[in-house]
Amino acid sequence: MGTPEFASISLERLYRDGHDIAGVFTQADKPGNRGMKVMTNPVKELALSFNTPVYQPVTLKDGNTAGIIKDLQCELITVVAYGKLLPKEIIELPPLGCINIHGSLLPKYRGASPVQQAVINGEKETGVTSMYISEEMDAGDILLTKKTFIGDDETAVDLLKKLSHLGAELLSETVKEISLGKIKRKQQNHDEATYAPLLTRDMSPIDWNKSAFTIKCMVRGLQPWPVATMMLDGSLLKVFAVDICEEKTGKEPGCIISFGNHGVEIACCDGSIIIKEVQAPGGKRMPAADFIRGNPIKSTQ
Repeated sequence: MGTPEFASISLERLYRDGHDIAGVFTQADKPGNRGMKVMTNPVKELALSFNTPVYQPVTLKDGNTAGIIKDLQCELITVVAYGKLLPKEIIELPPLGCINIHGSLLPKYRGASPVQQAVINGEKETGVTSMYISEEMDAGDILLTKKTFIGDDETAVDLLKKLSHLGAELLSETVKEISLGKIKRKQQNHDEATYAPLLTRDMSPIDWNKSAFTIKCMVRGLQPWPVATMMLDGSLLKVFAVDICEEKTGKEPGCIISFGNHGVEIACCDGSIIIKEVQAPGGKRMPAADFIRGNPIKSTQ
């Protein structure tokens, strides 16, 4: 059970390991970026290339999906970024249980955006966790984990790609241990749980009253969506890359310090941020220096 590319890497590993995939469940097809064409998600595309039956139920709670799974007679359900919570009747069906690969070191960052929130919060380390699925979101017993460092300039896009491969390795190891009857489970410390809520566009505007480090983490973490934004001479720009200047400027947060080939330097509470890469509405991503050459800055306030 999975939907985005993050999940397709794990499915591909299961095929490569030689497992018999009885069926694949994924989210319903959605229109493309411009709403012109319905797009097949990566998990469905991969499953169809292996002639595996694909199911895209709108709900898991009407009993129909449970009936399908009973007919498939699967031993184990693996879930990676599916996007739907499994009801108890499905969790209890497979004899070897239901396991999930989650993009954090549980119990930290339960929820929908663990990878992005780890970057936004300035974490230096994260990882992936395999766990048995319970009715409460991301609260099941931990099986195995793998850790990795987060680079100073690593975006959530970069980290998602890295964790997708790490998660596939972890899934492979976990399924093997389960099949050999060697898997050990560890109850989560629920008192240490933190949560990673759904991302929203309300998170996008840069608050120049924050520290330079906090702003840079936000810019890195809000990719690929919803992306950090700023106003520049009345234009709303998406911001994709920034550098930190730690020297005090004496300027009010949000004031433009300088601009040119280096980008646009803007004061924040403890120094300044140099905007390096932006995108205007309807335009392409480009260096900030190129943008201001075509759109001269009229104001420094």
